Amino acid sequence: MNNVPFVDLGAQYKQIREEVIKKIDDINSRGDFILGEDLKMFEQEFSAFCGVQYGVGVASGTDALYLALMACGVKAGDEVITAPNSFIATAVAISLTGAKPVFVDVDPVTYNINPKLIKAKITSKTKAIIPIHLYGQPAEMNGIMSIARAHKLFVIEDAAQAHGVMYKGQRVGGFGDLACFSFYPAKNLGAYGDGGMVVSNNQALSDKVRMLRNYGQKVKNQHSTFGVNSRLDNLQAAILRVKLKYIDRWNDNRRKNAKLFQKCFLSGSAIDRNKVVLPNPAGEQQDHIYHIYAILIENRDKLGEYLKSKGISFGMHYPIPIHLQECYGYLGYKKGDFPAAENMAAKTISLPMYPEMELEQIERVVAAVKDFSRA
Repeated sequence: MNNVPFVDLGAQYKQIREEVIKKIDDINSRGDFILGEDLKMFEQEFSAFCGVQYGVGVASGTDALYLALMACGVKAGDEVITAPNSFIATAVAISLTGAKPVFVDVDPVTYNINPKLIKAKITSKTKAIIPIHLYGQPAEMNGIMSIARAHKLFVIEDAAQAHGVMYKGQRVGGFGDLACFSFYPAKNLGAYGDGGMVVSNNQALSDKVRMLRNYGQKVKNQHSTFGVNSRLDNLQAAILRVKLKYIDRWNDNRRKNAKLFQKCFLSGSAIDRNKVVLPNPAGEQQDHIYHIYAILIENRDKLGEYLKSKGISFGMHYPIPIHLQECYGYLGYKKGDFPAAENMAAKTISLPMYPEMELEQIERVVAAVKDFSRA
């Protein structure tokens, strides 16, 4: 019996192989590698996909966040509010500007930042809020934007796991002042290496990001500000242009697979919902694309060992919350400060999820989790 991979990028590649090879050969033939035509086209196409006017391709999702913060003028002495239960890149981008990450606990159902807790963390030093659309489910943007506007704060959406997800009928990326995407290979829209993009309806902020990504120059050899080298290369942009045509179909397949997971978990000998917590989209108006299909379960580490013994791969997102990471010890947070995020960190395990999964694979994964939870 074949193993069940956590993600199968090879299966996706088989669908688009000829298109990708043609694109790569075309770029190699033209020698058009940096800030080329395919990058310009992808910036236009992806920003249009998000329903916004401007897109700036950069070297990674982390750089997207860092440059977005810089464009908003975030600097040493400022504070930026975010959640403690994401990948550390979100907080690192804040730290790179010299600003201080200020954490807010998450909603225990959606796992996204809890808007009800944000206002209490706002000070005279607060410059921005970074809500994270975790696992492919949008944060409660209406509430967040209301708070931000009342306090004159920038909002930068961390949409690294949420390409194409809808919030109240609109794709994420157009709610905040800026939004940041990652094209890491395992994302639901992934390159064949690192890559990222900042999208926005704000031309002035977009122009700043565009300058910052290319040594601070708007015109060659004329440097208006200090910048960095963070450009999405043309080969990656060309590959992403191919993939963008399929993203809605792939996202729909993820949603279908999530429904199959739910059906299998709740049929036959159903799981104990008190022992195993399944993903729980927050209402009909909030979409979920299941970039990560994460469940909460006691003895998470032992379940991982059991799945491994059955040839089933898994992930852990994220076992140590950011506020308890050694590098953030200087902030003075302690265990118990963010109980919802800490509960997630202790119990979350990510099951295999990708568009090409077959029913037999899903059934195998569910059967293993059920067997473990009954033991």
